[in-house]
Amino acid sequence: MTFEDLNLLKNIHQALIEEGYETPTPIQQQAIPVILEGNDLVGCAQTGTGKTAAFAIPILNSLHRIVGSAKKVKHIRTLVVTPTRELALQIGASFDTYGKYTNIRQLTIFGGVNQVAQTDQLRKGVDILIATPGRLLDLHKQGFINLDHLHTLVLDEADQMLDMGFINDVKKIIKLTPTNRQTLLFSATMPIAIRELADTFLTTPKYVSVTPVSSTAEKVKQQVYFVDKGDKRKLLYHLIRNEHLSNVLVFTRTKHGADNVVKALKKNGVNAEAIHGDKSQNARVRVLEGFKNKEVSVLVATDIAARGIDIESLPYVINFDLPNIPETYVHRIGRTGRAGNEGLAISFCAKDEQPYLKDIEKLIRMKIKVIEGHPYPYGSGEESEKPAAEKKPDLRNKNKSQSNSRKSDASKKNKKRWY
Repeated sequence: MTFEDLNLLKNIHQALIEEGYETPTPIQQQAIPVILEGNDLVGCAQTGTGKTAAFAIPILNSLHRIVGSAKKVKHIRTLVVTPTRELALQIGASFDTYGKYTNIRQLTIFGGVNQVAQTDQLRKGVDILIATPGRLLDLHKQGFINLDHLHTLVLDEADQMLDMGFINDVKKIIKLTPTNRQTLLFSATMPIAIRELADTFLTTPKYVSVTPVSSTAEKVKQQVYFVDKGDKRKLLYHLIRNEHLSNVLVFTRTKHGADNVVKALKKNGVNAEAIHGDKSQNARVRVLEGFKNKEVSVLVATDIAARGIDIESLPYVINFDLPNIPETYVHRIGRTGRAGNEGLAISFCAKDEQPYLKDIEKLIRMKIKVIEGHPYPYGSGEESEKPAAEKKPDLRNKNKSQSNSRKSDASKKNKKRWY
């Protein structure tokens, strides 16, 4: 199958040709015809499989006929709800790219920035609104968002919205939309809560599933280094310097950990930056753009970026901390090996992370190659060199001859008691 076989409008097809799109990915082959027919859809596909295009292309194809000329009054016809700012921006860019030969106008809104620019655009009118849950509900409450004309509702990365505690907000948003809408739900995994959501709010949906979350891209080589926790930063710098790694995405478990890794790398002359939830939106966008343009050599991120960074030629992903949820490992390394390119996923495993490694290997049904002979194996770091703590003397059981009192024995004997 090719995109030409999907009978898309010339305006849309031309944009796809210019992007080099010829053959749809499996999720696109299955989802696009279902969406064009107007059916509700539940799509299960991991990140990096072309999921955004799977819903953006048919939505643009349908909206182009409705929108008409640029002078026509605009109403929100499509709403895409997604958990993170990075994902929202990525989706907005995709709609702009595929719809560049149409009069369709999209707006991306999210929290963490001043709302004035967003509300100004909403007043002018938009056809497609891409939003994070909190900012969407906030602006709706203020009266800036009217969803009465909505045709299509897209819930993207539904399982991540569940993990981030947005599920109640999502339910509120669904109730604000017309009941005769078309609803598309995409998720990398299908936990019970997501299935219940689909059963409650979707009407006889079609189900499509490709590349289950347990699978990792075939062209991604996976390696693991066993290393003491205190030596991880040394090992990271060692690999970057000696293996000449650049354009590297490093994942840490915490925001504080990400900042510490960046400080350590910068001390050694590596151009590194961090991206996480404590960074302002402008800072996050600036760092991400710098990384995409290869101005920043190493990007250190928490899992907020695991599904929000879309770089086709990203060569390296390093798990500085192994995730305690095995599916998260698949999402992380899914940042490399995209669009048919090769990639390398490196993981650092401390002793307390070995159970996480076992769970990951069980999920992906393969043993990850162990790299030996590196300079920081177990038992060589600071943690192993620390001597055992000396046992403190128990002063409570000391006899009188061992007393530390400064008074003489004669003084103690002559001391008068009050009782």
